[in-house]
Amino acid sequence: MSLLQQVDTIINAKWILPIVPRGKVFQDCSLVLHQGRIVAIHPTDELAQVYSSNNILNLAHHVLMPGLVNAHGHGAMSLLRGYADDTALTNWLEDHIWPVENQWLDETFVHDGTQLALAEMLKTGTTCFSDMYFFPEVTATAVHHAGLRAQLCFPVLDFPNAWARDADDHIHKGLALHDSYRSHERIRIGFGPHSPYTLDDTPLKRIAVLAEELQAPIQIHLHETAGEVADALQATSTRPLRRLLELGVLSPLTQCVHMTQVNEQDLQDLQQSGAGVIHCPESNLKLASGLCPVQRLLNAGIPVGLGTDGAGSNNDLDMFGELTTAALLGKLAAGDAAALGAHTTLELATLGGARIMGLDSMIGSLEPGKAADLIAVDLSDLTALPLFDLTSHLVYNNRRSPVTHSWVAGRPLLVDGQLTSLNEADIRGRAQYWQSRISRGNTR
Repeated sequence: MSLLQQVDTIINAKWILPIVPRGKVFQDCSLVLHQGRIVAIHPTDELAQVYSSNNILNLAHHVLMPGLVNAHGHGAMSLLRGYADDTALTNWLEDHIWPVENQWLDETFVHDGTQLALAEMLKTGTTCFSDMYFFPEVTATAVHHAGLRAQLCFPVLDFPNAWARDADDHIHKGLALHDSYRSHERIRIGFGPHSPYTLDDTPLKRIAVLAEELQAPIQIHLHETAGEVADALQATSTRPLRRLLELGVLSPLTQCVHMTQVNEQDLQDLQQSGAGVIHCPESNLKLASGLCPVQRLLNAGIPVGLGTDGAGSNNDLDMFGELTTAALLGKLAAGDAAALGAHTTLELATLGGARIMGLDSMIGSLEPGKAADLIAVDLSDLTALPLFDLTSHLVYNNRRSPVTHSWVAGRPLLVDGQLTSLNEADIRGRAQYWQSRISRGNTR
């Protein structure tokens, strides 16, 4: 008689949606976890013959799936949710966001805003995210304690702010942060040059060299609006993407955020460089920035991930809502109802984002050997009936995000809708405190 394999956790679920193999759905199966990794997907009725665990969870009305990957955001800006709505990007940044940041931005603001963002992401299915914001060392500490997985791209700009004096100071502080987290199992530090229009050539060249030496990611806002591209052409006769290519910034390490303006030259430059694109549909819509041609990019073999952007321009961090918007907008942009189908869109928010961030060997799908980063979604509500296609439901009919459980590296961070590593009452109180302070708008 063979001995049973003792494992940390067994989760019995109605459905398991692994993402890989594509289109596969396991029904009445169990996910077996041990030491933070996925061991197997096994039929539940045969499980007792192979595995044993002291921690067995029965989720009879749920789907288990990979945790969502929010590939671009500014977490601490959750404290500016709804602060400056219904304005175009340039006006939004220059007349509203930058002035309020100049007045209030400090370590406490970033800590409290990040905590709010982490709580929202966990409650809506995100287990891994990318962030670009000031005081990234504060964000890193918050992520370390909360237990999520993150890529933190320290901002780099030519002009001063509360965190750094100039581009060199940004890079100096960012490199120190990179050294501090070099061996962290869940946190990766990268470069976050804000955009081509906020940086001269010299710091961009330096970032390109350093990123290659460190094999660190670069995430940059790029071709966000038609105006950005037009201004660059008028000033230099060169499109921003081509400028970055000529400076050596574009490579497989580079993540181009937004890319609403794409011509044939841009497609060729992206293909030549191996850079990926991060699509933020709701933020682009709200700021009237433009439409990213996602299906066209995918047809050209360009990697694409999905992000929410910050809550200041979205106004939420709910990736399930972003899935719906991305799928619908993708069809409109392509002029084709078959474009950006449900399976493809869900892949953008899981394996696609993981691939762009260089994490696809670890997360993005439920495969044996990968990290146990996953969520459980309750599909017992009447609004989930009838359920002909599980993936279609998750993409087109799941804006309420009934996420009940989440795990990162096998650690439960959300159980029956309750956060385990964050104090929700404290986060609520701090958010209300900042609302009151910023609303008064006078003294710090």
